[in-house]
Amino acid sequence: MASVRPPDRPLDQLSPEERDEAERTYYIKSQGAGGAAAALVSAFVLNPARFFGGAFYGARLGGLRLKQIFLNLAYFIEAAMVGLWMRRNGLNKLHTHYSSTVALLVHKTFGFDLSISFHGPDEFNDPAGFWVREKVAASKFVRAISQYARSQLMKSSAVEDWDKIAVVYMGVDPETFAPRPFRLNPSPVEIICVGRLAPVKAQHILLEAIQKLDRNVLLHVVGGGPDRASLEADAARRGITKQVIFHGFTPQDKLDDLYRRSDIFALPSFAEGVPGVLMEAMAMEIPCVSTWITGIPELIQNGVDGLLVAPSDAEGFACALRSLVDDSDMRLRIGQAGRRKILEKFDLRKNSAQLAEVFQQCFLS
Repeated sequence: MASVRPPDRPLDQLSPEERDEAERTYYIKSQGAGGAAAALVSAFVLNPARFFGGAFYGARLGGLRLKQIFLNLAYFIEAAMVGLWMRRNGLNKLHTHYSSTVALLVHKTFGFDLSISFHGPDEFNDPAGFWVREKVAASKFVRAISQYARSQLMKSSAVEDWDKIAVVYMGVDPETFAPRPFRLNPSPVEIICVGRLAPVKAQHILLEAIQKLDRNVLLHVVGGGPDRASLEADAARRGITKQVIFHGFTPQDKLDDLYRRSDIFALPSFAEGVPGVLMEAMAMEIPCVSTWITGIPELIQNGVDGLLVAPSDAEGFACALRSLVDDSDMRLRIGQAGRRKILEKFDLRKNSAQLAEVFQQCFLS
């Protein structure tokens, strides 16, 4: 496994699973300038024609934008490092978990087979800037994580490439995220929101909904990001500081504790792929309230295994939360239905096996 950047935390702050993965991963930026220079020389000596072809292709993608040309040449350097690491390890097929331009340049420079997983929403907001058409065309197989994602890829790619695009959902381990104890009459009702504190996650809408809710609730906001100061100020302005706890970045073991004590999960996002945190909550039988956007309706059927409202609708979000706060039977029913949905369509083991089967059919048949 290769990654451009090292982990965002020291090894002693990672979970055992994360630490094991980190120790088995080749980190590009950790190789420094010396590693980059050595890779460029080696890639040139190995195949000068492909070397210059990959470099010129990256520059051409930048068009007339000088800044983008230089950025793409930096991606080319990283591609040279990845390609040589692959050769050293006897690898000739590259799958990138996100829409990586580095991976596209590895394909162009070394000729390795390429496949890509597209998550969204950023690539779908700017398909030309992410070179979606070019990446789909260069790939032997493209994995979309939802039907919505597939539709956006089809919109941005050539019709003759549509057959490459297959929907393989992501998932969570239902044993790791086992049902938490159900609380019949909690006081306060504890609501949790997990995600980066950024405008796209729309936590300000959730704070407005909590103010409108007018119930005895305690909101746990988990995650770090640039919006924290404005969210704290917003909570103070609305007079709900005693009802909101900002936890910041939270390690998985502490997040698990918060999940187990939560009665409702809330995610008011403006844009998403298919959020893993919603899957985690549903697997734990925590009833979820989220927004009717992108791939979320493929995960949650409104009124059956979760509640969905229009994005930006704070009043609607408050009403959905209120219905769960006031009705313990609904919380139990929707929570149990949510876990059944995970077991049916978003079980990590089943979906990983499906992805492995697609890889085998694509690359080994």
